[in-house]
Amino acid sequence: MKTQPRLALMPSDTDRAREAAEALRGLADFVPLDRADVLIVLGGDGHMLHCLHHMLDHGRVIPAYGLNYGTVGFMMNKPKSSRSLQERIARARPLVVTPLEMIATTGSGTEETFSAINEVSLLRETRQTAKLEVSVNGKIRLPELFCDGILVATPAGSTAYNLSANGPILPMGSNMLALTPISPFRPRRWRGAIIPDHYEMQFRVLEPEKRPVAAVADQKELRDILAVRIRVAREQQLELLFDPGRTLEERIFAEQFHF
Repeated sequence: MKTQPRLALMPSDTDRAREAAEALRGLADFVPLDRADVLIVLGGDGHMLHCLHHMLDHGRVIPAYGLNYGTVGFMMNKPKSSRSLQERIARARPLVVTPLEMIATTGSGTEETFSAINEVSLLRETRQTAKLEVSVNGKIRLPELFCDGILVATPAGSTAYNLSANGPILPMGSNMLALTPISPFRPRRWRGAIIPDHYEMQFRVLEPEKRPVAAVADQKELRDILAVRIRVAREQQLELLFDPGRTLEERIFAEQFHF
């Protein structure tokens, strides 16, 4: 007989998620994350990102199965089903998501490293536009970009902030990253680029004292930035579980036909 996976439970702090967690605790036995085989996430996409980062930060990465008690729920499954939770997990389809690694150099000369599942954004801190030098694989592609900011998005994050900034939707498995400017002033007509995900991108802040810039990796912000390097961290793969026919891959593809 096949052994059922041990489950951990991480609800968000909303009333709906807490109520759902109490109901599930009456139907299944849950264990701490460090003893679990699958993490059950109750909440929205933001809470799923929080849970995935929690696993990355603590070095304990297991498949995550989300139930949507938030708003959009791109990374989540429908909360209600005629099947039990264990049945749903047994039938679920895995999807591998590979995060970005951001290495940022601050004004004090220190380096900070963060992971991003959706996107890394460089954003102006004051009323002054940011002035950035943009390089790909060590070659300068834009000597000067005046803008409110710029972001690098993964396929999983291409329908989030990237889409709001008029960036392209990237299908899962495309092996591409979106490089999208935010309110570019000069060159005014530059709309961004689609970059192979085995390339590394580098950004240098020009005139940092006059035009300070912050770097944001998903939900973590670092201010007073001088330079940023971004690459795909293939050694930190994450696994999301989806009900059949409801995968993130299908939702992102369908978003290209949504009006």
